Amino acid sequence: MTWIQSIIIAIVEGITEFLPVSSTGHMILTEGLLGMKSNDFIQAFIINIQFGAILSVVVLYWKRFFQSWDFYFKLFIAFLPAAVIGFFFIGFIDSLLENVYVVAVMLILGGVVMLFVDKWFNNPSEDQEISYLTALKIGFFQTIAMIPGVSRSAATIIGGMSQRLSRKTAAEFSFFLAVPTMFAASGYKLMTNYEAINRDNILMLIVGNVVAFIVALIAIKSFITYLTKHGFKIFGYYRIIVGVLILVFLALGYDLTIN
Repeated sequence: MTWIQSIIIAIVEGITEFLPVSSTGHMILTEGLLGMKSNDFIQAFIINIQFGAILSVVVLYWKRFFQSWDFYFKLFIAFLPAAVIGFFFIGFIDSLLENVYVVAVMLILGGVVMLFVDKWFNNPSEDQEISYLTALKIGFFQTIAMIPGVSRSAATIIGGMSQRLSRKTAAEFSFFLAVPTMFAASGYKLMTNYEAINRDNILMLIVGNVVAFIVALIAIKSFITYLTKHGFKIFGYYRIIVGVLILVFLALGYDLTIN
């Protein structure tokens, strides 16, 4: 991996991790277009720079993130479904992750859903307090994102809107829920790849995390502003385009793999 490739990967991660566009799908395209071949360090790098993206949520919402035990209990309840299902079905989930066609199809199907989701859930309640039951239901929506290409943020935001939360409230809770979810998933994956990180490449890893952190900060703030005013439709069209592009590249013989 070159420095240019590492920075591009970090930028893509920072932009796509919290937007409802599937970071997995974008990593496939990015690695394929850059001609990158998988190795232990590339896998560790892609996993580890998620910590930079996680930190952006904590920094951006630090006053609200460090607020009360009730808030943490709700995050824990929302996190539980993914933790339990992920623990018992990790092998099956990894097998899906190896199938690029699954990612492309789910990008397209998710895009179609986003073209209509604003019409389906356009009547938010006046009370935007998230109850324990609402948190649990959003957590079950998050498990859908275990299918590669679905997008964790899309699943959880739509899950919140289905419980009559506003787009903004649902999106912010999605960001908060990303912290324990991504930390657990990234930490587990990193444990199996930590030996690839050494003093020769640690600086590249640090810079990647810094880039992902800065880009994620900008992406989150821009996304909240846009989503509140305009909704999901543009992201739906975008997902469909990316999904079709992946299928086209596969048909042309490009070696697109997921690391």
